[in-house]
Amino acid sequence: MFENIEFLNKELFWFLVLLPLALVWYVFKHSKQSAELKISSIEGFKQTSSFWGKFKHILFVLRMLALALLITALARPRTVDVSTKTKTTKGIDIVMAIDVSASMLAKDLRPNRLEALKEVAADFIDGRPNDRIGLVEYAGEAYTKTPITTDKSIVQRSLRDIKYNTIIEGGTAIGMGLATSVNRLKDSRAKSKVIILLTDGVNNSGFIDPKIASELAVEYGIKVYTIGLGTNGMALSPSSINPNGTFRYSRQQVEIDEKLLEEIANATGGQYFRATNNQKLAEIYKEINKLEKTEIQEKKYYNYDEKYRPLVILAGLLLLIEIILRNTIFRSFV
Repeated sequence: MFENIEFLNKELFWFLVLLPLALVWYVFKHSKQSAELKISSIEGFKQTSSFWGKFKHILFVLRMLALALLITALARPRTVDVSTKTKTTKGIDIVMAIDVSASMLAKDLRPNRLEALKEVAADFIDGRPNDRIGLVEYAGEAYTKTPITTDKSIVQRSLRDIKYNTIIEGGTAIGMGLATSVNRLKDSRAKSKVIILLTDGVNNSGFIDPKIASELAVEYGIKVYTIGLGTNGMALSPSSINPNGTFRYSRQQVEIDEKLLEEIANATGGQYFRATNNQKLAEIYKEINKLEKTEIQEKKYYNYDEKYRPLVILAGLLLLIEIILRNTIFRSFV
């Protein structure tokens, strides 16, 4: 009953201090009257000693209780029920452009670059519940894996399905991957549009220059975060295909066109990151998650339930009882 209760006019409780003073005054007054009765009249003594005379002080108690209840009622007791509603006021459209060339099977990240990326990207997608996300994969050419959507289950399923495919043209067409991502976002009405482009190599395929693609991103107001994936130095990477279709691995020099990736990021207002291991890759996606925040408007609604009415009714009843008793049973004692 008293859970979440508050008082609107707490300062009125200071009037409760008057009640003990009234009690002192009452005791002093009636002790003086009692002394006068004992001296002046035997009849008065008999009268105060009658049965009902013993209970005449109940009138004072009833009045004090009524006053206490009225003061409490004037203090406006009420309970508060707080409900919160959130509304997304600025959603972000994001396209993740993922390099799926054969070099993404290199084992400098565990279990390989592509699988490490998929694990981190899945966590990133889960952390963006209010945004639309799409997927683009590219090697020697680029494809839209998933158009931008709010259905994260579709995006996650498509992400899990991403793998190296020997049918896809070999090479790394960074310009194609970026241009395809821009094409996915160019008609978006979102206030913020972002591409996260990841590669582990250099641009060596495709017919679109990465710098031309970055200019398109600037024209459409799209910010590009670029990630270079791979250790420094040598990495165990696919070098040839065995007769059974599996890869033969050898240690090869990791080559990432970091200058190009930095230029793309800087031109579009984004940022370039280098991920040399699983932990660094996870940290980069967390950093991007912090940099690109969705604005959420939170409103609190307060529902007040006033509790003073029962107190007023009870105080009124006590005063009514006091008046009735004063004018009937205790009439001859007051």
